[in-house]
Amino acid sequence: MKDRYLAFLAIIGAVCLLSYTSGDPTGYTLEELRTLYSSGDQSKWPSAHLFDEAKEGFQDIGSLPNMKFPENNPYSEDKMELGKMLFFDPRLSKSGQISCANCHNPEIGWSDGSRVSFGHDRQTGTRNAPTLVNIGYAKTFFWDGRAATLEEQVKAPIENPVEMNLHMSLAAKNIRKIKEYKPFFVKAFGNEDITEEKIAKAIATFERSLISPPSKFDKFVSGKKDALNDSELNGLHLFRTKANCINCHNTPYFSDQKFHNLGLTYYGRKYEDLGRYIVTQKNEDVGKFKTPTLREVSENKPYMHNGLFPELANIVMMYNAGMGRETPKGEQINDPKFPHKSGMIEKLNLTDDEVFDIVAFLKTLNSYKYKMRPPELPKSNP
Repeated sequence: MKDRYLAFLAIIGAVCLLSYTSGDPTGYTLEELRTLYSSGDQSKWPSAHLFDEAKEGFQDIGSLPNMKFPENNPYSEDKMELGKMLFFDPRLSKSGQISCANCHNPEIGWSDGSRVSFGHDRQTGTRNAPTLVNIGYAKTFFWDGRAATLEEQVKAPIENPVEMNLHMSLAAKNIRKIKEYKPFFVKAFGNEDITEEKIAKAIATFERSLISPPSKFDKFVSGKKDALNDSELNGLHLFRTKANCINCHNTPYFSDQKFHNLGLTYYGRKYEDLGRYIVTQKNEDVGKFKTPTLREVSENKPYMHNGLFPELANIVMMYNAGMGRETPKGEQINDPKFPHKSGMIEKLNLTDDEVFDIVAFLKTLNSYKYKMRPPELPKSNP
């Protein structure tokens, strides 16, 4: 009888232990997860829950590698400093009032905190300004991927009539008139010629220098076992398993850099945005947007391509519900362009505590508020 009683207690103890897990069906305890994830060896991590669609090119999350600069635009301190001045210089705009820093403010996570940004003559754009922190790790640029290089991306907002509204040739002409700029171009490029290409290269070099220092997450997976609390740790495990986040937000950049339809196209309604389709003209790309990085994410609200979601918890709850439903009606039933949500978006059945834990984990991807004083700009000639 005593043996039976002891066996019964052992079973009850095991059940209680398993109940204090992350929700993973394999039944890891938090202490086991802490040991595995902080081991410094990704091969020991629990398997990520991946859809077939996500497996091609998949790389797990981890610490950022060293920044690579392109061969045709190598890094130099002088070029970076020149780019910093140009980034903050409103004389690259038609009005002389708007600089790159207007939409990418270092005081607001290198975005602007608005749903969509204001530009020339207080016009508003249609998309949310993403952060520039770690932008040098990106492979394509803008929500629809229409720029293939950072140098190409730099030119677009300068010339966009809704943003800075000045052709690059005229922007270069404006800078060329300022004699105080010439010594900085000599240091950066070896001569005082001021060209469109040099301006783009200098600004791109500055933007590539905006790299996150190690976050709590980075320290934890590198071996600092107590860097995450239990809630944050559980959020990390949910991120890679039950919550499906890892399918799109993978690699050390926390983005697969692919394009996905989340069911937020608003097709045929207010806020309609055809996304990647505008670039490719392929029906299957309607409503697809590039996966944004999650590094420094809590400093970069509001969220999504249209900035309609004010808080991280809103986003996680939307994913938990399976995101939006887009059902064709009337003429849309036979519309070849009607958008189709990714099959990786499904109801998650997360508990309120699990939603909270995921949000807690996402906040560990912040390093610190990356602030920067605007530089003193070369003065215009009298």
